Amino acid sequence: MREVAVVGIGMTNFGYLWEKSWRDLAVEASLEAIKSSGVDKIDSIYVGNFSGGTFVEQEHMAAIVADYLGFLHIPSTRIENACASGGVAIRHAYMEVASGMSDAVLVTGVEKMTDVVTSQGVYSLSMAADREFEGYQGVTFPGLFALVAKKYMYDFNATRKQLAAVAVKNHKNASKNPKAQFHNMITIDDVINAPMIADPLGLYDCSPMTDGAASVVLMPLDKAKKLTNAAKPIKISAITQATDTIALAQRDSFVTFQATVEAAKKAYETAKKSPKDINLAEVHDCFTIAEICAIEDLGFFEKGKGAMATENGLTEIDGKIPINPSGGLKGKGHPVGATGVAQIVNLAEQLRGEAKDLQVQNAKVGLAHNLGGSGATVTVTILEVV
Repeated sequence: MREVAVVGIGMTNFGYLWEKSWRDLAVEASLEAIKSSGVDKIDSIYVGNFSGGTFVEQEHMAAIVADYLGFLHIPSTRIENACASGGVAIRHAYMEVASGMSDAVLVTGVEKMTDVVTSQGVYSLSMAADREFEGYQGVTFPGLFALVAKKYMYDFNATRKQLAAVAVKNHKNASKNPKAQFHNMITIDDVINAPMIADPLGLYDCSPMTDGAASVVLMPLDKAKKLTNAAKPIKISAITQATDTIALAQRDSFVTFQATVEAAKKAYETAKKSPKDINLAEVHDCFTIAEICAIEDLGFFEKGKGAMATENGLTEIDGKIPINPSGGLKGKGHPVGATGVAQIVNLAEQLRGEAKDLQVQNAKVGLAHNLGGSGATVTVTILEVV
């Protein structure tokens, strides 16, 4: 197996982008990634997308991406794994490059979510849960993660203020990210007093509907090092995937996402790293409680200690382990199919020292955690400077 590197990155602005179609967004991010990669040929394409059919009434999206990029006749494949679609798409591209099948593979994650009314968006997203045993009973994702939050607060005496600290931190980071959906700073009181969505989660505890696209180009590391007109390649030391039950009620624990635990364990083993070796992480904060559970399940904090660690500033950009310096899904935005790819783009910028006002000092090793649904699919990726 060959070592694999990220050589090109591209990302659109995230937000309410009504003036652009999903094709516009996919092409914009893809061309930026290809240009920055320095390659003159793409061998294969993967498109991460969750639900083009219900959001923009378009399935068979991968062929359109290849067509509009002018790359007819090469393989182009759409990957769907709920909110982990982008991370899983990168994993497939990684395997294709590592195996020797291809030398330059483009991965583009894209979602156009704001062209439908909120009720349609909620309906679309609900299909990433167990439709028969959760969706048909009226449970939405805010409701599912509210159950997680309630159980976590009960088990560990966590407070509403501690959950709110996640949103405050991520909005602060997003305020310095020019491509983020939100640039407004918020306070603990703003979060606590916001309209209730699903008790105890309010408006500011929930990631938004978002339009956007992100892209990366992967190559063998040895060939990437020989490119003279590209930015520094970033090595993918590990990329792993794990699965859990899709229904929350069928799990042994509401507050431990076992797919995260398993994917992280394998990623650390593959990369020959431990949680202590990670300098920063982009984790899947679709809800504030999701970030707290993630930083525990990834091994950064003991179970039950993540909420307090966040409140105490340990996950700030200058903290013990910077979490979501980009602003995360909560502040940067969450165009579902693009999120996992955007995490890799943000980490690559950090490891290259190109994150400007969001730069983490001495960033050498980064981790991306991409979660699908309420944790039925998880990818964990470890990147490092070479």
